Amino acid sequence: MTNVPFLDLAAQQAEIVDEVMPVWERQLRDAAFIGGDEVAAFESEYAAYIGADHVIGVSNGTDALELAYRAVGVTAGDEVIMPANTFIATAEAASRIGAVPVFVDVDDEFLLIDPDAVEAALTPRTRAIVPVHLYGQTAPLSRLRALAERAGVPIVEDAAQAQGASSRLGRAGTLGTVAATSFYPGKNLGAAGDAGAVMTDDPGIAEIVRNLAAHGSSVKYVHDRVGMNARLDAVQAPVLRAKLRRLEAWNEARRAAAARYADLLGDIDGVRLPQSRVASSDVWHLYVVRLDERDRVAADLASAGIGVGIHYPTLVPSTDAYRSLGHRAGEFPVAEAAAARILSLPMFPHLTAHQQEAVAAALRVAVAAPLRAG
Repeated sequence: MTNVPFLDLAAQQAEIVDEVMPVWERQLRDAAFIGGDEVAAFESEYAAYIGADHVIGVSNGTDALELAYRAVGVTAGDEVIMPANTFIATAEAASRIGAVPVFVDVDDEFLLIDPDAVEAALTPRTRAIVPVHLYGQTAPLSRLRALAERAGVPIVEDAAQAQGASSRLGRAGTLGTVAATSFYPGKNLGAAGDAGAVMTDDPGIAEIVRNLAAHGSSVKYVHDRVGMNARLDAVQAPVLRAKLRRLEAWNEARRAAAARYADLLGDIDGVRLPQSRVASSDVWHLYVVRLDERDRVAADLASAGIGVGIHYPTLVPSTDAYRSLGHRAGEFPVAEAAAARILSLPMFPHLTAHQQEAVAAALRVAVAAPLRAG
């Protein structure tokens, strides 16, 4: 039996350790832990990579979202439209401001936010539209931009799963008014702990984000607004810089792995494979299939030594945290149906063909198990 982990971060760390350790040792000697040259260099390098005018490194992806919301003027009582099948941080960051998450359904083919549902959800209280670039693919920004312009509201991208992804409009993180991303270790570009960033071409928004992230202060002990402590730790910057230099190659390895999965799994009846949008370049943060008896299949794969995940088993509006909004079963039919059938297979840059063949063989057996039992 070939054991295949869902994610192998040790292989990534092994590639960068010789570059990072000397910088960490210097930071320890110099007691340079907040801000500094390494953070500034990473911000500049990531800005050049995605094509943004401004990148502000922050403490984590959730703080990045809150900062982005606040920087475009979202306040208590405002409505923020987002897909129902996102990670809770997209909504949580709005709730921390006192804003109201307005959840909408997704399309059935890509499981991305549905522009028709967004249009139907727009009200005079809407203050932002939040497309989530789920699983490493970009959301349908062309239509969303038109809706946002007509409504006079900003687009805040949640780009936490899409470092390096692009569409015909550009790279994720540059497609809206402002964007937030997470560098949680498991992301395509991951730190050695929590980290995140806010990206924008608007210098005014960038200034507000920097100010808010440093206790509402641009000059020490001068506080312009009530902010928060959301600065990027300097020790994360050399890790991010080293991984950024490899990100294109690692994303290409993910694309190759996705293509290999398509070949290996394409003939398994009852397994629906993920697709890519036309003219997009996905980075396959996750490889998510849809199938019946998902929980049983997942258990069978785990028993066979195959690591799997579910992203996400419960829609955010169905969680106890948002039960007070009063959403009922059937409001988000596509997202609800998908939540019961999605299964994330192993996906990481160092995934080997042999490992993928083991995943495919185990999945084939697991899916066929009820037929044999019958």
